Amino acid sequence: MLQITITGATGFVGTNLKNYLKASHDINPLSVRYIPNQHFEIKTDTLIHLAGKAHDLKKVSNPTDYYEANFELTKQLFNAFLTSNAKVFIFMSTVKAVEDQVKGVLTEDIIPNPKTHYGIAKQQAEQYILSQQLRHGKRVYILRPCMIHGPGNKGNLSLLYQLVSKGLPWPLGAFENQRSFLSIGNLCFVIKELLENESIASGVYQVADDSPLSTNELIQLLGTSLDKKSSIWSIPVSWISGIAKLGDHLHLPLNSERLQKLTENYVVSNKKIVAAIGKPLPIESNVGLLKTFQSFKK
Repeated sequence: MLQITITGATGFVGTNLKNYLKASHDINPLSVRYIPNQHFEIKTDTLIHLAGKAHDLKKVSNPTDYYEANFELTKQLFNAFLTSNAKVFIFMSTVKAVEDQVKGVLTEDIIPNPKTHYGIAKQQAEQYILSQQLRHGKRVYILRPCMIHGPGNKGNLSLLYQLVSKGLPWPLGAFENQRSFLSIGNLCFVIKELLENESIASGVYQVADDSPLSTNELIQLLGTSLDKKSSIWSIPVSWISGIAKLGDHLHLPLNSERLQKLTENYVVSNKKIVAAIGKPLPIESNVGLLKTFQSFKK
């Protein structure tokens, strides 16, 4: 039975991962935070580093916090891993360490160009990990998940849920977009495979469900989960864009930035990780989303 140490074990991903692995592995949570010049002593078979500072949508965080929590802390832990007897290090990065906006399909071959402090700090951590020489027998995986969802984590999807549950129409039906999502069940499956299959090469892997969905499809799925007929209005794009620009000046609920987030394309390829594992992901995109939506009722 592998001894696995998990940082960030009390968060959404950490809690689900502990429950997923506890039947087959010895799980030990490790509480960490950045302190200058600290040194960790790693006594485990595997270190899964989930702890960090999440993207602040309200933009009130100090930029330094991102670099300390997501880069400096990761550097300290990875240095400890390098000198320890641990065999596997898994770092939870993000697709935002590559691009904030995606044209086409995001793959691991794209040269990273993050724009936010969150993405830049994660990219710096990735670069540091990849720059270090590994001793024989050690494996290192950098995972870049897209938007993770699952029971217990409403996130941005809760905004759409509130709209549909109240019977309000979705007014952005004229926008055509495709977006990748990641079921927490698929993420846990991928991590378990990486732990148990020593033939999977170290490297950077994006993690996403197989099929992207449009926001209109999400609205329809929400209607299905609520047993309600979803209403989608296709108001001309030019009208909506004009209202959003007005919202920039009048501080309306809809502004240009929010419109972009609601209607942007962000398609993430999972071909590399699926090929490396040699198995299909167990949860289909729409099935995982329906399970998440069902949990919102509780």
